[in-house]
Amino acid sequence: MEALLLDVVRLHETWMEVVFPRQLDPSSVLGKWKPETPVQTVGYYLWAVLGGPLVAVVYPLLLVGFATRFYAAKLDSAVARIGVAGVVVVATLVWGSLTLLAHFQLPTAVMLGIGGASVVAVVSAGAAAGFSKVGGRFVSVLLAYPFAMTAIFLPPVVAGLLTPAVSGFVLDPSYDLAVWILDTLLGVGGINETLRGAFDLETFGEQWGVAGLGYVLMWVGISVPLGWFLGALVALANLIRPKPDDA
Repeated sequence: MEALLLDVVRLHETWMEVVFPRQLDPSSVLGKWKPETPVQTVGYYLWAVLGGPLVAVVYPLLLVGFATRFYAAKLDSAVARIGVAGVVVVATLVWGSLTLLAHFQLPTAVMLGIGGASVVAVVSAGAAAGFSKVGGRFVSVLLAYPFAMTAIFLPPVVAGLLTPAVSGFVLDPSYDLAVWILDTLLGVGGINETLRGAFDLETFGEQWGVAGLGYVLMWVGISVPLGWFLGALVALANLIRPKPDDA
């Protein structure tokens, strides 16, 4: 409970820091800034009240940031031990073994689907590991997290596109998800109608001989902003509850 209270207080102080100085981690010499005039006092406490509902909404997301940071730290530790090349080798061995097994036990179409998914997974995993090693929160949020999400989401999509036997388990739910996103998240300002008029999810790409390109772009469009979102939550978690190396 003490940790929860500390998180909430620091989150609210972060909100106060947006407008007023020395609210989060105030100077040991000057201390926390306090209003000195009636106008400053009114503005200070009005801003504090406005931050209350925002903190209530953001705090659950902050908990997601803590969880994401925990598992990301585990992955970073593994990358530190084996290096980026090691990540690529491990991913290649895992997905290559799966492709080889599919070659001997499954139809050729299924094997090709798993092989295509393997290439996507290995490239994305290597890119995520490489950008995480570069260091810096900006690079991690901008590139490492999106590639990590791509390594998770795109291989099943590629396998579904190249393998009719599993397409119903991947593409049909993807289509339903696309409809939901268009009708809800992108229903503002007619964005959904613009996208529906621009291309058809199931047939986009066939004119260039790349069937299923619409599904690939859809999941890239989900992976990248989701990676940015989770990376931003981790950055917020580092700000609110710094790790020893972030303090």
